[in-house]
Amino acid sequence: MRSLGKYIIFLGNLVVRRESFSTYLSLFFDECIKIGYNSIFIVTIVSSFMGAVTTIQTAYNLVSPLIPNYVISLVVRDMTVLELAPTIIAIVFAGKVGSNIAGELGTMRITEQIDALEVMGINANSYLVLPKVLASMVTYPMLVVLAGFLSIYGGYLTSVLTGVVTGTEYVYGIRFEFIPFNVTFALIKAFVFAFLVASISAFKGFYTSGGALEVGKSSTSAVTTSCIAILCADYALAKLLLG
Repeated sequence: MRSLGKYIIFLGNLVVRRESFSTYLSLFFDECIKIGYNSIFIVTIVSSFMGAVTTIQTAYNLVSPLIPNYVISLVVRDMTVLELAPTIIAIVFAGKVGSNIAGELGTMRITEQIDALEVMGINANSYLVLPKVLASMVTYPMLVVLAGFLSIYGGYLTSVLTGVVTGTEYVYGIRFEFIPFNVTFALIKAFVFAFLVASISAFKGFYTSGGALEVGKSSTSAVTTSCIAILCADYALAKLLLG
């Protein structure tokens, strides 16, 4: 409970004693590049193979002649949009971006750079963390959209190359009884997950104490806590929005 209260106070400090808008704008774009652009490669690889493997495994299990082949792509579509793209990529995102944020802020803490900012009268919470949180909430939904497209397209290429289902049947299954709210639901989850990963990782790094060993522990703790928060939020959002 003490850590939770400290985390809530930490979030409250993000929006007080802010710097000028131009200062945050420059920092925001820098963080968008580090958080979003630099994550495109790993998201591309993971999502493409995720769609391919989901297609193969779904085709392997749907062996009944009573089930039409287009159901394979329908399952791939719903699994990708509802769960795989926003949630699995969020865990990858936590491992790459979350550990980087915690390590960066942890290093600044033990080298007394954060203390120097506070001595100069700058709100270090807002100056260092707020651009990271905003950049994460802007770029991660874009990564989720990219992951969803590549996962479905990866499944299409796999189905055509392996022959488990024809391209026409795959496209028909993608379009069959599509529910537009599923995309909205995925984007809502993306915003929530992005906020959790960035804020929790920043919190763990910001309050690092000790030396280089503690920076590594903070990064590990940031990833572990972010993954647990993602799974809890995933259940809560599913219950609230789909239940």
